[in-house]
Amino acid sequence: MFRFAPYIWKGMIRHRARTAMTIAGAAVGVFVFCCVGAVQQGLNRLTQGVAANQSLIVFQENRFCPTTSRLPQDYATTIAKLDGVVGVVPMQVYTNNCRASLDIIVFNGAPPTDIRKFDTLRLIEGGWESFESRSDAAIVGIHVARRRGLSVGQSFTIGEVTVQIVGIFESTVANEENLIYTHLDFLQRAAGSANVGVCTLFEVLVREGVDPDRLATTIDSTLHSGPIATTTRRKGAFQASTLADLVDLIEFAHWLGYASVGLVLSLLATTTLMATQDRIKEHAVLQVLGVRPTRVARFVIAESLMICLVGGTIGMLIALTALAWGGFAIGAEGATIAFEPSWSLAVSGLAVSLLVGLLAGLVPALKVATADLVPSLNQ
Repeated sequence: MFRFAPYIWKGMIRHRARTAMTIAGAAVGVFVFCCVGAVQQGLNRLTQGVAANQSLIVFQENRFCPTTSRLPQDYATTIAKLDGVVGVVPMQVYTNNCRASLDIIVFNGAPPTDIRKFDTLRLIEGGWESFESRSDAAIVGIHVARRRGLSVGQSFTIGEVTVQIVGIFESTVANEENLIYTHLDFLQRAAGSANVGVCTLFEVLVREGVDPDRLATTIDSTLHSGPIATTTRRKGAFQASTLADLVDLIEFAHWLGYASVGLVLSLLATTTLMATQDRIKEHAVLQVLGVRPTRVARFVIAESLMICLVGGTIGMLIALTALAWGGFAIGAEGATIAFEPSWSLAVSGLAVSLLVGLLAGLVPALKVATADLVPSLNQ
């Protein structure tokens, strides 16, 4: 088959404009498919996995946006005494927008010693000493820094909060790279004196082997006699509930990815069929020269595969590059979904390209293989 590669290549470039437009269409379709897949993967990473299932979020009952949840900070002492709790981190959350947004800014205020213990964070610029020694210091996720053009030494203001950037971090959890961490007491004071001693939520680390759901029930029942009732859920379930409206939208958008694949299939099948109709006599001559009809059919499928693979590869590479450097994320109510590239996404893009190229070439190839020789020569 490889010895016929020059013939297949010449067939592809015979109508260069048509081939180029088909490649461009395939690239756009796979680009959309990869972008939609990145959103779905971001949602899955946020709501599943060890971190999402082995830690709990304690939130005020019947509250949604972080600005409406106000829990006494001394709840942390009560929670820490419960059996099965490894650690408790009180957090004050401040966001510039509780509604769905592609440029949401989320401040997480927590004790600096607790933030430093997060094994998911790694500073790539700045130092922990600067962060711990300055009350208005902040470390910024790399995606926020790229989107907003931030660097170490700058000040950054959103609403009533102004922080001094002393570090930029990467994280093994993609959505954390869209967060800004600062001191708990600073963020409390920035929101007004009435917020001192009050926090938005508690993140509870559960000891291995302990049932998180049972511990969540115990926390709520223990705090029920306190001044403010709580709702405790696994971190993944809490984030999925917070982003409920976006989850439905993302599930719907998943069909958009399939629709783009169907569009590429239709486009490529039409182009391949047009190409075979233009070369009916040429294919018949090949058969007269001794080339079997099944081999001619494979030429048609190979050409379809090559066009779709080239276009799909271009679209996949553009999508991965845009996702890697764009730092895109969508969030609501203080939770964010990061659009991250991955090897699985690249493999999916290539697999879709191959599958679409194969399916698009089947009908034209069958038409070539079953065509009557004499009428084809007389056309």
